[in-house]
Amino acid sequence: MMQILLRFLFLPTVLCIGYLHLSAQNQYSNFKTMSQNIDALSREYPSICTIKSLVKTAGGKDIWVLTIGTGNKDSKPGIAVFGGVEENHLLGKELALGFAVSLLEESSSSELKGLLDKITFYVFPDVSPDATEQFFSDLKYERTVNARSTDDDRDFVFDEDPYEDLNKDGYITLIRVKDPSGKFTESDEDKRVMVMADLSKGQSGSYLIYSEGIDNDKDDSFNEDGAGGVNFNRNFTFNYEEFGLNAGMYPMSEPETKAVADFLFDRFNIYAVFIFGPQDNLGQPMKASERQGAATPSGIGQGTGQGMRQGMGRGQGMERGDRKITSIMRTDETINKLVSDKYHEITGAKGAPVTKTTLGNFMEWAYFHYGRYSFSTPAWWFPVEKGKSTEVAFLKFAEKNKINDVFVPWTEIKHPDFPGKKTEVGSIKPFALINPPADTLSDLITKNYKFITAIAAMHPELEFLDIKTENAGENIFRISLKLHNKGIFSTCAEIGKNNMWTRIMRISLEPVVGQSFLSGQKVQRIDPLEGDQSAEFNWLINGKGSVKVTAGALNVGIINTTIELK
Repeated sequence: MMQILLRFLFLPTVLCIGYLHLSAQNQYSNFKTMSQNIDALSREYPSICTIKSLVKTAGGKDIWVLTIGTGNKDSKPGIAVFGGVEENHLLGKELALGFAVSLLEESSSSELKGLLDKITFYVFPDVSPDATEQFFSDLKYERTVNARSTDDDRDFVFDEDPYEDLNKDGYITLIRVKDPSGKFTESDEDKRVMVMADLSKGQSGSYLIYSEGIDNDKDDSFNEDGAGGVNFNRNFTFNYEEFGLNAGMYPMSEPETKAVADFLFDRFNIYAVFIFGPQDNLGQPMKASERQGAATPSGIGQGTGQGMRQGMGRGQGMERGDRKITSIMRTDETINKLVSDKYHEITGAKGAPVTKTTLGNFMEWAYFHYGRYSFSTPAWWFPVEKGKSTEVAFLKFAEKNKINDVFVPWTEIKHPDFPGKKTEVGSIKPFALINPPADTLSDLITKNYKFITAIAAMHPELEFLDIKTENAGENIFRISLKLHNKGIFSTCAEIGKNNMWTRIMRISLEPVVGQSFLSGQKVQRIDPLEGDQSAEFNWLINGKGSVKVTAGALNVGIINTTIELK
């Protein structure tokens, strides 16, 4: 196993086929444009691309899925690719749709044709269209919730305290109020940035900080109950936070989260999920626990909320009391590390910051509850030194890379909630910290397309080896063979071994009329095979003729062969 892993780590990527002639991608697209592009792809590539709207959101927008592949698409191993998982992460939807465009544009090449004959791709460009549209509205702010009206501050009034654009610039930023009781001060590194005063450095606060707006309901909180909603990336069952902000009335409460989960549950052929979103186990791979129930140091996989409760034996990453799995399984950790290394190698990304998990997020649900390999990356970041301000680091990065117009200068205004106090509006513009300039999209799409297709080439794949027949006399024949996984990925993620949504591999031998079994079973269960691993089977058959052997499962592919007994 180690030799084959190393071979794939250091071999040139066979699918890195030079510069891809992608459609020009130099701007972020709104929902209407995205939908038109999706429709155009289905019309241009009707034989290998179909589109479907899973459901409409509370805001009336479609959740699109593109199915890309050849033949019977749902009967081959599948990979799901997601964008728009975190609503203010606009880059995610561009990378997901850009991946689909690249895949289709290159589908006639020999490398991609062979891959699409073996793998089906399900691409969800934007699973949070209600919120991502805020970027294209007259008033821009980082909305992270859908259009469902909710009572976020639980005062029995809905959506009563929204944002207000006090300086009329079309952006919601921050307000700072000069006040000796405040806990914030200007950063020594960049006076534009407000930071918490550090008493250990002799600093004292002199500003109050709020989001830009007015305290409409006079509860001393600002903009705490705006339009919407529920956050897609907090509405899933793993570690769901009951009564959590923007988590929904209950897990899977939203049409889009339920529709996505139902679609995945119905596709037993899917073996891996790739997500462009805030969670990150590609820049910083997940780590297995050293003891049962221990949380991972990176924070990914932590939590003691709702977990799986299944009748499985105890193992690493399980709590003794209720056997909840809280960290990545050991063999899955190996694959995560391999995929992470390939991500760095192909994209050139490095220095990924450690990200914090959120309760009820999609990436962890896809691993812990759906039972699939699950990979997520924000796909773009800037360097931040440990212990330093993210905002200061970004402004330095922007200046160095000539990224302009990312900061709203502090401008004094009159504020009804702070009469007689100096109040200013300003700070970094919304979306700038987590979404790169639009002119970098094409390059990011190309790199991440190459990465996913390279990883897809490592898919689990079965083959029969060492097929032998022996005539034992008196019309009795002995059959033996090996079933080999020639891929890198296991035929089933370790987390999915005891998951009801994972198909069990089977091998069956079909005799013809007049033949009978003397030993061996007609149908046998096959334990998961890791990459480059084999399992041996044998039968004793009475009677001449041909027998058909079939092996596999939807998520790994089904193979068969015919053996003549004579």
